[in-house]
Amino acid sequence: MRVGVVDLGMGNLRSAARALAAVGAEVMVGEEDVLRRSDALVLPGVGHFGAASARLFSSGLAEALVEAVGEGRPLLGICLGMQLLFEEGEEGPARGLGLLPGKVARLPEGLKVPHMGWNQVEFLPSLPFPAPGGWFYFVHSYRVLPAERGVVAGVAEYGGEEIVAAVGRGAVVGFQFHPEKSSSRGLELLKAWVDWASRARAV
Repeated sequence: MRVGVVDLGMGNLRSAARALAAVGAEVMVGEEDVLRRSDALVLPGVGHFGAASARLFSSGLAEALVEAVGEGRPLLGICLGMQLLFEEGEEGPARGLGLLPGKVARLPEGLKVPHMGWNQVEFLPSLPFPAPGGWFYFVHSYRVLPAERGVVAGVAEYGGEEIVAAVGRGAVVGFQFHPEKSSSRGLELLKAWVDWASRARAV
């Protein structure tokens, strides 16, 4: 299966691409042309929501991603890429892709920012493929606040606060943590997504 990793010019796309290749995906990295040739898409990212939003909308990538999801092609957002799936972010402020309802806000007052390190994730039945919970690596200062509880596909606890760790609806899935930095458990999760995306695309 051809997986297109979206190049926003920022973040961890190379490590994400290597991890996806390690679990059997045929990986292409690039912009709009790569998106249109891919069976499934990955939107990685580390950085500023506003800057990433500006890049998405000025380059035509936002339109291409929304079109791809409308065609039924699976899309995985990682870290900032998951946040960009939502309608808006207060870091900017700026608009997101609007593929999922809700917004992105800074972590609550009193918590150490950024949230950096390993946290246990519990996946929920709304994740569209089976995935065992476990410990995954987080690096983020903002969190998603979905407008509908039904899109929450995984949760973690940080400083006594519940953090949305995964989201999912239809062809769209997102992880707040970095599976490509989460050792063997992260690779298992990416393999589960690749296998599911391959089946979903074949239907």
